[in-house]
Amino acid sequence: MTEYERSRTMPAQPEQVFDQAANVGQLETWLPRDLHVEPEEPPAVTVHEDRTDQDTSALLSARPEQMRLEWGTREQGSYAGWLQVAGLDSGASEVTVHLSFFDEGHDPGRRTVTEALDGSLRRLEEQVRMRTDNAAG
Repeated sequence: MTEYERSRTMPAQPEQVFDQAANVGQLETWLPRDLHVEPEEPPAVTVHEDRTDQDTSALLSARPEQMRLEWGTREQGSYAGWLQVAGLDSGASEVTVHLSFFDEGHDPGRRTVTEALDGSLRRLEEQVRMRTDNAAG
């Protein structure tokens, strides 16, 4: 099993960050560019990966009371992950994303995963900023 974890501080209240991250209709605005999530009957989703041109049955569940998203593959059990939002004293939030690859063949490698996680967290922050700027203005 291989695990990866990245965090980023975002200048917004944790509820605002979580609401943006958990919005199933807007996941593609911040997920890695080669992943596309198609909602089904909750918590089921289908994830299409451009790199492999494959669809994977997965589960995605939001736990608003914990400000946590959890996901993973349904049948194969090849990977799982979570996103956790925590409030900071300054009124900002820290977002942590954790991925576990149980199937080594499904792990694209440390550099690829780290770049994808950093890019996703950066795009999530951009989405949160746009949302909070529009709400304020």
